[in-house]
Parts: sequence; structure tokens; C-alpha cells
Amino acid sequence: MVGVASSASDLSGLGLLTWVYPPGLVDRVVAACGRSEQRRRLLPARLVVYFVLGLALFSPAPYLEVMRHLVAGLRGLGLLGDWHVPAKSSLFRARQRLGFEPLQVLFAASAKPMADESTPGAFWRGLRVVAVDGTCWDVADTEANQAAFGRPGSGRGAKRSAFVQVRMAALVEVGSHAVLDAELAGCRTGEVTLVGRLPWSCSAGQLVLADREFLGVPLWRAFTDSGADLLWRVPANRVLPVNKLLRDGSWLSSIHAGTDPAKRDPVQVRVLAYQLKGIGKDAAANNNFRLVTTLLDARRYPARQLAALYRERWETESVFAEIKTFQRGAKVVLSSKTPDGVLQQIWAHLLVHHALRELMLRTAATRQLDPDRISFTETLRSARRSVTVTPGGFSP
Repeated sequence: MVGVASSASDLSGLGLLTWVYPPGLVDRVVAACGRSEQRRRLLPARLVVYFVLGLALFSPAPYLEVMRHLVAGLRGLGLLGDWHVPAKSSLFRARQRLGFEPLQVLFAASAKPMADESTPGAFWRGLRVVAVDGTCWDVADTEANQAAFGRPGSGRGAKRSAFVQVRMAALVEVGSHAVLDAELAGCRTGEVTLVGRLPWSCSAGQLVLADREFLGVPLWRAFTDSGADLLWRVPANRVLPVNKLLRDGSWLSSIHAGTDPAKRDPVQVRVLAYQLKGIGKDAAANNNFRLVTTLLDARRYPARQLAALYRERWETESVFAEIKTFQRGAKVVLSSKTPDGVLQQIWAHLLVHHALRELMLRTAATRQLDPDRISFTETLRSARRSVTVTPGGFSP
């Protein structure tokens, strides 16, 4: 995995990242976003894209250290000429010129399902298993960031959180841990609202898992309109009448929108009830679960298997930990002082995670392993070590 440069002004040494996001694709994205240079610069847009990805890959390393990683190999090969590592202020201005849109578009162009039916845990009875969930990013406490994103309330002192936060909703492919789509907004925007922007990325042949806070008729219909099937948890206080009892103990029921008090426009669902035993001190009292699904055929889709499958929803928590704890760094606050810079950093982290997961999936397939057997942290360390350059193949 190599990144190459044939001239001093078109440098990149991002190994894995230039393999997953080749220079030609980056150039097309930069041009589509109107960020192509009108004049030759010390820091052309292509290099700045890879530099921003490098900041995510080496997080939380400082600017100049990351740039030195990208160009160190070229100096040894005698390809730098009179090019020099720019000052930090120049790198900061280059990031501002680039903005976040090229990173967002590059993610949209690249974030596709990775798993196939041979990938362990990726499919269930012919359906690709995906999940939706949300998380928050802590970002630098500046007036601009606070105005754009806000901060959550707190029960202490001034009744506000210590950090400004960006909320993210994500659609995750369970078998590969690949993030297939993400929506970002300030923390004043609720998770349900953000998840409501994800159905367009779903399609027939998928089974979408979600937690209980998302169960509502408008969101349910938005996802089913995409052609996807659903398996969602039910809030504890939700009443689900038995319209028809099925052979496996599940039953058909109806849910209604809050705007339909007369219950004239029902949505038919199948309800599964089960209990997890042996968890916690008071397992019997606290571990009763109900799920609702679009999969109405009890013979083809057994309730017991669906209940076991729902545990895969928690894979989203693992994905968020990979990105925010191991890759970004535990308790690291995104450093950008402007909203554009914050969004640029988040999209860069999602792109780096996607690249690492693609490497892991290919490695697992080559070795005929479950991707879960491949260590994310070891892959991250390996990718950081692989930031080398060789000549050829990275022309302007």
C-alpha cells in the first residue's frame, strides 16, 4: 500500500488511504466541490485532503508531525527539491480553503456495503443486517461552535455541559462494521430527527435493527418505504394488542401514529416477547424485551432466531468506540475552532474508519476468518506504520 508523488507540490504518503481513496477519485471530488486551484500552491487541494485524513489517522498528533509523516519518505528519495513543510498557519489556512464538503462527498462516494454472503454475521436468511444508532462528539468550546452546535443541558452549576457537542446518526453494516451513511447536526437536534434522514440509504434486501427510542409510525414508514425490513425494540410502556396469535408465540398487532387518535391508519407489525436470564442482580424483573418486525411469517422467520439476532444491534456501540475511543483517542476533544473545521474532522474520521474496515474485511477474507477475529487496534497501528511513499503513480 503506497502513496506516491512525482512532483514536490503533489505530495502524499498516506499508504492505506491512497489505496482506498485513489488520487483520481480525490481530484474528481475536489473539482465537483469547486475547490480546484486556480493557481499552483504549496499546498494543493489534493494534498490537503490527504493531510486532513492523516490528522484523523494519527489523532491526536499535531499538524506538523502529521505533515512530516506524509513527506518523510520523499526526502529520503531525493524527490522534494526545494519544497519545505509549510508553517502551521499555512496548513490551517489550507484546511479553511478546503472546507468540509469534499470530505463529505468523498465519504458519500465511497461508503458502500462491504460484506457479501460469505462474510460471517453479515446476512440472516438472505437479508443484509444493518443497524441505526446515534452518538455525540465533544468539540472545542468556542463561540462559533456553540452557536452552530450548542451544548446539552446539565444538572450542575450553570446547567450546561462542559463541551459543545455534535450529534451523529449512523447506518452501520453489522457484519463489516462499515458506516454506510451518517448525518450530523448540533446537539439540539434529536436522534430521531437525524435517523429520519437515513432511510434513503436503505433498500430492499436489508434488515434494519434499531433501539426503542426510534419506534414511531412516521419513522417506521420512512424506512419501510425504502423496501427494507425492520426489527426494532419496543418501549416498556407501549401497549401492543394481540390481533392474531402465531404458532411460535409471537403475535400480529398494530401501531398508530400520535396524529391518528381515531386509529384509522394502522401499521401492521409482528410482536416478539422474550426474557434474558442471568443478567444483573435482578434479572427476572428487568430483562423482559419486546421487538416488532415487518417479518410477519412466523414459519420463515422464527421468533427465537429474531430475538437472538437483535443482539447484533449493539455492534453499533463497538463501531462508535472504534472511531471515538481508539482512532480519535479516548476523551479527545475535536480541536477545530470553527463549525466547518469540526465537520471536516468528523468526516475525515469516518473516512479513515471506512478505510481501516475495508482493509480488515479483505484481510479476513484472504485468511478465511470472521472479521471479528481481526483486531481493530492492531490494524490501526499497522496503518500508521504503513505511511510510506515510493515514486510513481501519483501524477498531478
